[in-house]
Amino acid sequence: MDPPPGTPVNLPEGPAHAAIDIGTNSIHLLVARSPAPGRLEVLAQEKEVVRLGHGGSDMRRLDPDAIERGIAALHRFRQVADIWDADITAVATSAVREAENHDEFTSRARDEAGIEVEVISGVEEARLIHLGALHALPVYEERLFVVDIGGGSTELVVGQREEVLEARSLKLGAIRLTDRFFSDEPITKSMVKDCRRYVRSFLEPTARELVTLSPEVAAGCSGTIETLAAMALARRGDDPGRNLGNLSVTASEIAAVVDEIVSAPTAKERAKLPGMEAKRADIIVAGAIILEQVLAALDVDELRISTFALREGVLLDQATHRGGGPRHHLTDLRRASTVHLADALDPDRAHSDHLTALALQLFDDTADVHGLDDAYRELLEAAGLLHNVGLFISHSAHHKHSYYVIRHSEHLLGFTDHEIELIAQIARYHRKSAPKDKHPEWAGLRSADRRAVAVLAGLLRVAIGLDRSHAGAIAEVRATVDESSGRLDVVAAAADGADPSLELYSADQRKDLLADALGLDVEISLGA
Repeated sequence: MDPPPGTPVNLPEGPAHAAIDIGTNSIHLLVARSPAPGRLEVLAQEKEVVRLGHGGSDMRRLDPDAIERGIAALHRFRQVADIWDADITAVATSAVREAENHDEFTSRARDEAGIEVEVISGVEEARLIHLGALHALPVYEERLFVVDIGGGSTELVVGQREEVLEARSLKLGAIRLTDRFFSDEPITKSMVKDCRRYVRSFLEPTARELVTLSPEVAAGCSGTIETLAAMALARRGDDPGRNLGNLSVTASEIAAVVDEIVSAPTAKERAKLPGMEAKRADIIVAGAIILEQVLAALDVDELRISTFALREGVLLDQATHRGGGPRHHLTDLRRASTVHLADALDPDRAHSDHLTALALQLFDDTADVHGLDDAYRELLEAAGLLHNVGLFISHSAHHKHSYYVIRHSEHLLGFTDHEIELIAQIARYHRKSAPKDKHPEWAGLRSADRRAVAVLAGLLRVAIGLDRSHAGAIAEVRATVDESSGRLDVVAAAADGADPSLELYSADQRKDLLADALGLDVEISLGA
């Protein structure tokens, strides 16, 4: 059993790490250590049903009462994590992601519970779920399809080994569809029919794409799916409370469970069904229909249950990052997805690659002045590689188009929603006007983020100027700070036989944002 908060414990060897999964229905805490790659030794687990989200269509706002419940749960989870002296990674999904007032929740979490919440995209959520399931089931070499049914969304992903082949996040969730179709009791056959038709039509385009990937094994995770599996066990005469890890249930067994559920017209009656989790009885009809339709749409005959999902994926992902030491380059996954997007939309990749290398040289040489760590170096690299993707839409105002493409792309894996916002803003300010308070996205940033964006966009602007001709006329660049005079000297080295005059002029014209951000005069010259 997990020790109650405040209980003295003997800590096992090795540091502890905590993951908090802030979902639409529940908030989960997992505290564990990773004694070896791919392994988690669980130290504590907590769950609270908080019902952050509701709404049959778009979950536009978090209600004040829901925010209070969420912050109270996070405060308690912080106390549990502190028992184990664990660092915390907290991720928020559909309800917080879609809420217009999500900043209120995340700022209160930071200020009142001491927890920095990362709002992740639906596709990033799917990737982490896949990573968790991959380490819970003996299916590493097989092509795996994973379904996770949450309160606000359903994540569908196909991958092999640790490569995600396709990921989708659909606005089909147990709470969302309950509010839309089953807000009144008793439920009727007509309600069930309407919900089935809606889910089937919503799923069809995505299912058609995923089927072409020919997954070999199907796995399911989430409270909804575990509840349905427990009910299937009860129907077999088995113990519904047993460990569900790697349990296989057939599509026909799930269909029988769904029939049993929809035949119980009220939540009170459904709560009495063998294997049912009582707190889930009011939303289980919608969740069961989602799973039923997913299995049918992808022609799944058998589903394996993974007891690892998002929070385990978060810890495994963090363990990978911690094990790699300091990162002086984008991690493989993050860089691969960045390059994929750049390859698809940037008409001059060689130019973007070269100026990004120059920007990173400037970042490294000015580290003592700007004080930004390697995490920001990654953001600069991503922004450099992606700054011109807006050209795919139009040359006019393409910096604004780049912001939109980056911000709304589903191809950037491994980044948090906040990191994607910063990358998009760095790219947005690579040209034209400097950031202004009248720009709503800029105005929404915290002061520390504003400074980081200004510094990184300033570095990017100078680097772009230093490759104005797109010909690699500047081979490399170095920068030194003269503190006595308050000057940053940027010295460029020309490539053999190149005329760098246009580059020097262009960089000088673009230096003002960097000078203002660093509080230094910037001088650009040609060196040997």
